[in-house]
Amino acid sequence: MSQFIEISDPADPRLDDYRSLRDVQLRKSLEAQHGMFLAEGEKVVRRAIEAGYPVRSFLMAPRWLDSLGDVLQSAQAPTYVVSEAIAEELTGFHVHRGALASLERSPLPSVDQVLAGARTVVVIEDVVDHTNIGAIFRSAAAFGVDAVLLSPRSADPLYRRSIKVAMGAVFSLPWTRLPDWYGALDELRAANFTTVALTLAPGSVPLPEALTGVDRLALLLGTEGHGLSERWSTQADHRAVIPMSNGIDSLNVAAACAVACFVAQGR
Repeated sequence: MSQFIEISDPADPRLDDYRSLRDVQLRKSLEAQHGMFLAEGEKVVRRAIEAGYPVRSFLMAPRWLDSLGDVLQSAQAPTYVVSEAIAEELTGFHVHRGALASLERSPLPSVDQVLAGARTVVVIEDVVDHTNIGAIFRSAAAFGVDAVLLSPRSADPLYRRSIKVAMGAVFSLPWTRLPDWYGALDELRAANFTTVALTLAPGSVPLPEALTGVDRLALLLGTEGHGLSERWSTQADHRAVIPMSNGIDSLNVAAACAVACFVAQGR
């Protein structure tokens, strides 16, 4: 059973995993250094633990102890119990969901391991917004995508904001990073995937047309501002666009992913 430890000093070093959660650069450095990440909220904490991530500690306001009582009953990690005021001072925001957990990261699988048995994968190039990453994972999981691959510069799916927006889908959907961005499309073709780039580039055809006859699909999504790089756009097997009305030429990358995954599901 988890040991409950009441702490009234926000400077207590035992709380360092939870410090300054709004400071993105600090959190990136801290989490990389210690090989950890944070889960926020009862549902997300449960999903992280169910996925097998080892717990380093819990941080909870007293009123949330009962709701996660079964989890704490079987946990070996300590539970730091703090007032909501202390939690806010420590983290930098009001923890309205009441529960946080610090968990250990697992080594990322290889690209071959992630692609094994997959029929539909989403491939993300340099999407740097954590909210968009979380929304992409949530949509991909909802519409039956088998895996997600990320370029080296894409945002961290295990960053707290990504996890929260994804509602824990980052724990259930296989994913990894592409070690070789330059040769990624060749690697996907060698695994018998057809690469389809979502892009407004000349020669793009309506998405349903681009997916006709495609078995193993790799759906390519680019950055929030400029879209896919010229290399990925021009070297993809097909270039596709989501048909739109009223003079709208594009969607936010997360919204585009949701539409594309829904269409791909029915191919």
